[in-house]
Amino acid sequence: MKVGLEVHQQLATGKLFCSCPGDLSEVVLGTFRRRLQATKGETGTLDPAAEWQASRAREYHYEIPSNACLVELDEEPPHEINPDALRVGWTVAELLDCRIVDEIQVMRKIVVDGSNTSGFQRTALLAMDGALKVDGEKISIASLCLEEDAARKIREDAASVVYRLDRLGIPLLEISTGPDIHSGEQARRVAETLGMLLRATGKVRRGIGTIREDLNISVEGGARVEIKGVQDLRLLARYVELEGERQAYFLALRDQLTARGARVPSDPPVDVTESFRNTESRLLKEVLGGGGRVWALPLPGFAGMLGKASSHPERLGRELADYARAGGVGGLFHSDELPGYGIGGKEVENLRGHLGLKGADAFILLAHTSADRAVRVLERVRERAQRALEGIPEETRDPLPDGRTRYNRPLPGRSRMYPETDVPTRPVSSSELEEVRRTLPERPEIVEARLERQYGLSRESVRQIVRRGDVPLLESLVRDGIPANLAARVLVQELPALEDEAPQEGKEWTPLWPEVLRRTLAAVEQGRFAKEGVGGVLRLQLWEGLTLDRAIERAGLAPLDDSDLRSVIDRVVERNVELVRSRGLGAMGPLMGDVMAEVRGRRDGKEVARVLQEVLKRRMETDRGRPGPRAGGGPV
Repeated sequence: MKVGLEVHQQLATGKLFCSCPGDLSEVVLGTFRRRLQATKGETGTLDPAAEWQASRAREYHYEIPSNACLVELDEEPPHEINPDALRVGWTVAELLDCRIVDEIQVMRKIVVDGSNTSGFQRTALLAMDGALKVDGEKISIASLCLEEDAARKIREDAASVVYRLDRLGIPLLEISTGPDIHSGEQARRVAETLGMLLRATGKVRRGIGTIREDLNISVEGGARVEIKGVQDLRLLARYVELEGERQAYFLALRDQLTARGARVPSDPPVDVTESFRNTESRLLKEVLGGGGRVWALPLPGFAGMLGKASSHPERLGRELADYARAGGVGGLFHSDELPGYGIGGKEVENLRGHLGLKGADAFILLAHTSADRAVRVLERVRERAQRALEGIPEETRDPLPDGRTRYNRPLPGRSRMYPETDVPTRPVSSSELEEVRRTLPERPEIVEARLERQYGLSRESVRQIVRRGDVPLLESLVRDGIPANLAARVLVQELPALEDEAPQEGKEWTPLWPEVLRRTLAAVEQGRFAKEGVGGVLRLQLWEGLTLDRAIERAGLAPLDDSDLRSVIDRVVERNVELVRSRGLGAMGPLMGDVMAEVRGRRDGKEVARVLQEVLKRRMETDRGRPGPRAGGGPV
């Protein structure tokens, strides 16, 4: 297996080609719509991915947010490249030991899926030929580019897509490795290391969607397949391994089909509408009732190869259905799953006779109200079936939540590139690079050693803080008087949990979070509530918009005095008196859990443990009775 990784990281600067802020916005000031068509690139040919997207004939609707201007609407030429974004790019290039180009030439990358109002994405090569060491192994860095992010997709259907222009134009750094990775776990570690290095700059955005990975994967005998837009680093290794298995499965399927003499006829799809005039299939009845028709695509020698022929989760029939779905058409059937879906055995037999099929032959069925779209999609399905006889098609696939992937579009190539004529080339001066080199941030491994030594934190805590890019926040909190161990505990435990909850709560990571955290930890230090309550207090402030005082009150975290704490502990001990008699101080663990369930966030855990131990010792002495002399004068 060979794997190459592309990391796309949003930068915390203004937009790349205008002066608009690079934040997401929920304020919509207006809308407009467009249609896009594919054009030829610098090589004079149409890119297959652009051609395929244009063939879907969708209409694109755009919401104009408060942080967009005429540049995002493609009604005004782009401005000069954002100098802050350039400096961040050069900084990362130096950290990766890349060779920085002498002159920057912005290029247009043709993209007609509607994510760019202009029909292309602007991108510029900043550096190349770098290297990164991961676990002692050298990973080559092929290129580092600066490009503009795409518009944010709000919703879509088969005929149209709605985008919002708040994300369009946010600067992205694209780091591409060579094909030097050979396993899913190694890919995860490379992505993690690159993420740490990017966050070391202190100039990258945080939260879901701000960093995305594309994976380019091939196995021996296979082809390059791109998995685009992986956002969950925890699943990255699984995507790699499952794609390797998927390619191996379809290579084995190719050999089986070849041995059977399977073939894909070049004849056009057959209109078989009359065979289903009296069908009981709900889907077919709906299509026919709407004036639609049914088409069939014979596949000689494919019987048993489309559906469940083994315990492997991959299916050729599913791949063919994904090609149809990507073309905006659902409701594709194949003969390995029939009779079924209301299509009876008699209908299947009649259809096989009509098509002249034998026992080893299969067929595809598609019903749709648009003849042009149905035939166009079936041509794509035919192409995929033909490629099943040849091996693995080069394609772009979407990641699914379970680690599997789904076909998205053909793999784009160099035909989609041509020079940007509205942005002049920009020479890179030696003085600019010297300034960047003078102000390079500490490398992650140096930062880890320093934090461990300076603050006495555990190696694992330090590594997580560096990996998350929270070093500036940690040191800022310490300067404000927050103990390093308390700040580290919250950054390593509470903050990741909040980030995981953010999408579920419909929230975005915002610059206000550090200030909320700072006030909350200061309240802990003032003794207003215990550190165990930090998570709950943060949630109430961030998700429900409560003030700090109201959040503490709502969480029931009013401080518990010594008398009340001792009363709670006495009550818990009395409820568990037999446990105390049988285990003595060994009962500390289970009893501590019961006590903390009542006082968590109102008293510090160490104080609770100290008082509980005192109460247990007193109880044990009471149960034993006072010590007295033994007969013979020895100790009792």
